[in-house]
Amino acid sequence: MHFQIKRDTLLKSLNIAHNIIERKNTLPILSNVLLDIKGNKLSIVATDLDLVFYDEITDLKVTKEGSTTTSATVLHDLLRKLPSNLDIIFNLKDENKLNISAENSKFNLLCLPVDNFPNFSDNFEDKGLILNKKDFLSLLNKTKISMSNDETRHYLNGIYIHTTEAKGKFFLTGVATDSHRLSSSSMPIENSSNFKSFILPKKTVFQLCSLLEDSDENITLNSTDTKIQFKIGNSKIISKIIDGKFPDYQKVVPKNNSKILTVNAKDFINSVERVITVSIDRKEGVKITLDKNNIQLFVNSSSSGEGKEILKANYDSEPLTVSFNSRYILDIASEIENESITLNLQDAVSPVLILDNSDKQSYFVIMPMKI
Repeated sequence: MHFQIKRDTLLKSLNIAHNIIERKNTLPILSNVLLDIKGNKLSIVATDLDLVFYDEITDLKVTKEGSTTTSATVLHDLLRKLPSNLDIIFNLKDENKLNISAENSKFNLLCLPVDNFPNFSDNFEDKGLILNKKDFLSLLNKTKISMSNDETRHYLNGIYIHTTEAKGKFFLTGVATDSHRLSSSSMPIENSSNFKSFILPKKTVFQLCSLLEDSDENITLNSTDTKIQFKIGNSKIISKIIDGKFPDYQKVVPKNNSKILTVNAKDFINSVERVITVSIDRKEGVKITLDKNNIQLFVNSSSSGEGKEILKANYDSEPLTVSFNSRYILDIASEIENESITLNLQDAVSPVLILDNSDKQSYFVIMPMKI
């Protein structure tokens, strides 16, 4: 195997690949990335057995075909520290050693046999659901903030992707919850026939977001009973789906909250950020007192002090005091596209519905906390 490639071209692919592999793995081969030259194409594969990343690069000069596997972390770090846009030559001198040279730099990386690398067979249909990249990335970003870290309820450790219908239109909807907050976001699709709902694992969500942020290509989604494939240009991510039943989330979405608070989103975020500086633990609550046309934010930390701030707001109901986990409310507020954030409240203990007037297909629910 012998080829020449631009450092930036290969690094773009390795940025994803090195995050797929598990650094502390009982199987050494799973710490490696597969490099395979056939014709004038370089194929790159990385996996942790639950998640597989494929990429194809054609912008290179091939002298000799071949394949090998080498440490994804070492190769990524090496490329990252080399100057931008440098020509790099890869030369597999023997089965166990990959020679890499660039200007005045030379490296020899140890390799493991390609035969040891897992072999994956694709059972996906050629046709799939075409998704707008911008819309789907927005859906993932707005819902991923509510994914759970509780391993005992593994079915909450991801985003529930399913189809919904409203007024004769079809939508792809993502929902995530950790039982303290819930995020839902939808995007229009042409039809929902033959679509099977699934729960997309947390790690897949983050890697998919990284790949989409660096791409302008739309997505082709295909699925089987146990796996999901996202094809973006010359790249593919194939993931196992979470085996479990997502709860009926509609039951916790407030329908009749009558107290409406509207406040400038940027001012609200900045104000919360300021008052919680007195608290070392971001999980501590921020107490919000609602009165006519203003709100008061208050944080009291037993270890470091207290902070208070008053904000102008639109509120025309009876006074109410409600408290939230400061990190949760900031995560939600940061996803609001409109200049204002709207909170629909009922009392100090009932779920609060948060809306974005610039995105009618998204909403958030947050549980108040007791302070």
